[in-house]
Amino acid sequence: MKTPEPPPLGDELSQLLRRMRLPYMRSAAPEVIATAKAQRWDPAEMLRVLLAEEVAGRDRATRAQRRRAAGLPAGKTFDSWIEAKSSIPVPTQSALRTLEWVGRAENLAICGPSGSGKSHFCEAIAHAVIDAGMRVSWFSLESLTATLARAKIDASVSRVVSRICRADLVVVDDIGMLPAGADAAEAFYRVVDAAYERRSLAVTSNIHPSGFDTIMPKSIATAAVDRLLHHAHLVATEGPSVRLEEALAGVGVVALTPSESLRATSPAANQMRNASPAWLGEGTS
Repeated sequence: MKTPEPPPLGDELSQLLRRMRLPYMRSAAPEVIATAKAQRWDPAEMLRVLLAEEVAGRDRATRAQRRRAAGLPAGKTFDSWIEAKSSIPVPTQSALRTLEWVGRAENLAICGPSGSGKSHFCEAIAHAVIDAGMRVSWFSLESLTATLARAKIDASVSRVVSRICRADLVVVDDIGMLPAGADAAEAFYRVVDAAYERRSLAVTSNIHPSGFDTIMPKSIATAAVDRLLHHAHLVATEGPSVRLEEALAGVGVVALTPSESLRATSPAANQMRNASPAWLGEGTS
């Protein structure tokens, strides 16, 4: 049997809630009021429930807004993380997931080969930080460099760095994947220096931080790494690429349906596979 819809709020009460900017209370009020009448709640209990609905709604909206503002790359959380598959010791994972180190403005440096779970773990930590009511700023070294390069145009570098470091956790992902010139080294140093002992900084890299001077000018790399590692938890990952293992096992894709398989083996598809280099834009000899 379908539950009848609770009666709507009166126009005056609805307008008052709109004017007070209480959208979640306004949304929940019809059902809460109907339940309160049916169960003969004390008026104070009904008020408590309505206020709790408003607070919960605002918290959800704040987390969603902070997730959008953080610029997280792939939506990977601990829901999809398999701790037993990671080379990071389980006690270390558990300790980092408490986020106590973020409260102490300590850093996290994760280094290891490509595909060993560095970015996944770091992004899952970032989501947990947001869920805990804090802010995150996420960058690759390239996007951080581009952000500060734009700020140089109107001489707002210091202001932009300060805005980045308002976050409780600043992440710089995939250092060392591409060559880093002087601009990248300067951008990295500026953020490390501004966050030093004030905010937590997490970095992932396929090389150990002590080797950053192989991809950056040595003087800047040395100063940045000195500040980065002073209050840092250093974690090394190892082992084969999880992405490659999943690809070889066929886990990385959804199995084709019969109709998709038929299209993949159709004469048109075969013709495309057998096309000449000229068709592919490579030219002919």
